[in-house]
Amino acid sequence: MLFRLGRWLSLCALALPAMAQEPTLRVGVAPHTSSRVIVEMYQPLRRHLEQALGVTVQIITAPDFSEFARRALAQQYDIAITTGHQARLLQVDAGYLPQLTYKAEFKAVVVGASTGTLHEPKDLKTGSGVVGLSATSLVTLWGQHWLKNGGVDLPMRYVSAADSVAQLILNGDASAGFMSQTNFQNLPADVQAGLRIIAESASMAGRVYMLNGRYAHRQKAIDAALWSFAESESGWEYFAKHKLGGYRKIGPRELVAMDAYAAEVRAELKKSDK
Repeated sequence: MLFRLGRWLSLCALALPAMAQEPTLRVGVAPHTSSRVIVEMYQPLRRHLEQALGVTVQIITAPDFSEFARRALAQQYDIAITTGHQARLLQVDAGYLPQLTYKAEFKAVVVGASTGTLHEPKDLKTGSGVVGLSATSLVTLWGQHWLKNGGVDLPMRYVSAADSVAQLILNGDASAGFMSQTNFQNLPADVQAGLRIIAESASMAGRVYMLNGRYAHRQKAIDAALWSFAESESGWEYFAKHKLGGYRKIGPRELVAMDAYAAEVRAELKKSDK
């Protein structure tokens, strides 16, 4: 009797779906906007990966870019989706593997009020508010170089999302702010109308999908699932809605070009961890 019961339980265990046996796949997305928007934005990808891979997929983020980098370096994400400078840091310091990026061009922009007089860094007066996303976000690092190259040294204020940057400028609480061109384009039309792009960066490596090295044995399957998402109806709708253009392979030199910015993130994390 006990033998038959044990045999029946063993057969039941074998019959359980793969989703119940596999660990949850944790997809960490850098906090380029609010947590609520990020989780909602990546639901089509989550559902597709669950169906294609037969595992539970969780979309998670962090309070800011610095904390996201810390968690990624601590191996808390199975896939990390972050801008090129952090992607390079994760590749070099934590063994993450580059997968793909978006076709849409990634640029950082400086924005000011549409009615303002800001045209270059020297137009910013002492006491002017300048706002970015965090000390280790790519758009903020680029923006700080823009200020420095213009001979301006002003204190920074950091907020959690591009829409917060926009509101501070519109409310007169900041004279300039840094965000990605894509995030600017995704702002509501009435918000965009109240802003003006002052300067923009050259094209840089934008959001890159990085696979944790512990999943190297499943990279082929995970890559295939991502590319099949790009060819699905929900994938097309996702890329169109967020102006991302689809997926493309990330060139090896694109991440190497981010070394200087990756070094700045590394230094900032060491400084803030003291």
